Amino acid sequence: MLIQTNLPECTLRSWKQEDKASLVYNANNRHVWRNLTDVFPHPYTQADAEFWITFANKAAPSIHLAIAIDGSAAGGIGIIAGEGIARHTGQFGYWLGEAHWGKGIATAAARAMAAHALSDSLFERLEAPVFAWNFSSMRVLEKAGFIREGVMKRSVFKDGQFTDSVMYALIKNA
Repeated sequence: MLIQTNLPECTLRSWKQEDKASLVYNANNRHVWRNLTDVFPHPYTQADAEFWITFANKAAPSIHLAIAIDGSAAGGIGIIAGEGIARHTGQFGYWLGEAHWGKGIATAAARAMAAHALSDSLFERLEAPVFAWNFSSMRVLEKAGFIREGVMKRSVFKDGQFTDSVMYALIKNA
């Protein structure tokens, strides 16, 4: 799968075995880890990268893609498909290596992935929970068209503390 963003240097594509080194380089960062669920390990090792690349390419109907900058994997973006009565809802998430923060790349990736996902008949709703301290990610989602739905008080435990999370959502044709 290949999705072009509005930035010529940035594409969303399937993970490749050749991405292992850049994946470890960008993912093995405490600042990145602090803004992700605990499924994302820290430190991030070569073995973690090997597992992820294999898993990501077999996860249908969920979608997990690399955010590639000039062909090199600099982060990841994905949608985890819901189940049962939530089967048309996808949990939307992304991360980007710290060296690429503040350049509009995450926004471009989020816009492109959301447009692709909602053009498919699988998803009616995308939702993205964000740690309450992650204002940059909230701004990315807002610029990508997501709407803030509410604050879930002390709903997550990360880095040794309970904190609020903020739910954002994007609805097809809304």
